[in-house]
Amino acid sequence: MLFAYILRRIFWSIPFLFAVSLIAFALITAPPGDYLTTFAATLAASGDVVDQARLDALRERYGFDQPFLVQYWHWISGVLHGDFGISFEWQQPVSTLIWERMALSVTLALSTLAFTWALALPIGIYSAVRKYSIGDYVFSTIGFIGLATPNFLFALVLMYVAVVHFGADVSGLFSDQYQDAPWSWGKLIDLAKHIWIPVIILGTSATASLVRVMRANLLDELHRPYVTTARAKGLSEWQLILKYPVRIAINPFVSTIGWAFPQLISGAVITAFVLSLPTAGPLMLQALLAQDMYLAGAFILLLCCLSIVGMLVSDILLALIDPRIRYR
Repeated sequence: MLFAYILRRIFWSIPFLFAVSLIAFALITAPPGDYLTTFAATLAASGDVVDQARLDALRERYGFDQPFLVQYWHWISGVLHGDFGISFEWQQPVSTLIWERMALSVTLALSTLAFTWALALPIGIYSAVRKYSIGDYVFSTIGFIGLATPNFLFALVLMYVAVVHFGADVSGLFSDQYQDAPWSWGKLIDLAKHIWIPVIILGTSATASLVRVMRANLLDELHRPYVTTARAKGLSEWQLILKYPVRIAINPFVSTIGWAFPQLISGAVITAFVLSLPTAGPLMLQALLAQDMYLAGAFILLLCCLSIVGMLVSDILLALIDPRIRYR
């Protein structure tokens, strides 16, 4: 039954991938004009003469004058062969621009997710089991502060503390000597020394939210009849809690994987600007503002694919944790 469920979910993910690719291309072509329109406006604003004949020739060369479906077919055909096109603004292959940034973004997202789970799970369990205790009130207060504090403001405060009191380098994800160096153990260690600040900043609000969710769900499960039955059989209190109610209450943690990845990548744009992080967010925003359709389309498509893959992974994990999901 579990294997059939996994196969069914994988099968349904394939048409979703084609659907989101069509939606992604529609989104990047929806605004009026194109990259050449933005480029001409920039030239005109700086006082340069805009040659309309040259713009028309370029529009015909890049296929901007063709119907939407024809442009989409040319784009998706190249994507299926690993060719995301050429960035108009950077005059480089899109794949060259995005892969390292997406790799750093995914690394940051995975680290933040691990940090969030490592804090939210035990704190949420403690707050539910020790309801209305001093520790519960302390964690709840910290959680509300974390939810109310914007990430960029927390980033500025943490940068000040790190520089003034610890002398830490908080700019970017690498030191100057490793910025353009090839990957090595030294560069990985340098990344680990820098990544903890954005992980704490991005993970604070998510941790505060998941603590409240875990606490509320576990409080609903602690007084269920199956818990009373398990306690009557002589199980120790913590063994009982971890084996039964926590297994049910953890479902929201697993179900958030589907949107956690794209949210951490696209939702950290302001934080990435503040910390000068070479991640996908700032480059994606710049591509959208410049209407660099192939570069922006590649980012949006990859974010959509991350959402679908994340939802697939969360559904499979939920089926493993809660057998009832396999039959629905």
